[in-house]
Amino acid sequence: MPLLTIVIVLIVVGLLLWLVNTYIPMDSKIRGILNAVVVIIVVLWLLQAFGILGSLNNVRVG
Repeated sequence: MPLLTIVIVLIVVGLLLWLVNTYIPMDSKIRGILNAVVVIIVVLWLLQAFGILGSLNNVRVG
């Protein structure tokens, strides 16, 4: 995956998260959970993009 694509995705995700945090009124606990979930998903995606994590296709939940 090209580095430019990764940077663009990170900028878009950060911008969307900032817009949600700024313009959508919600409780601070819900906002914290939303931020944590987005950060965890982005970190997992980055680890997979750089080949550290491997494929997430084999992961099963439940």
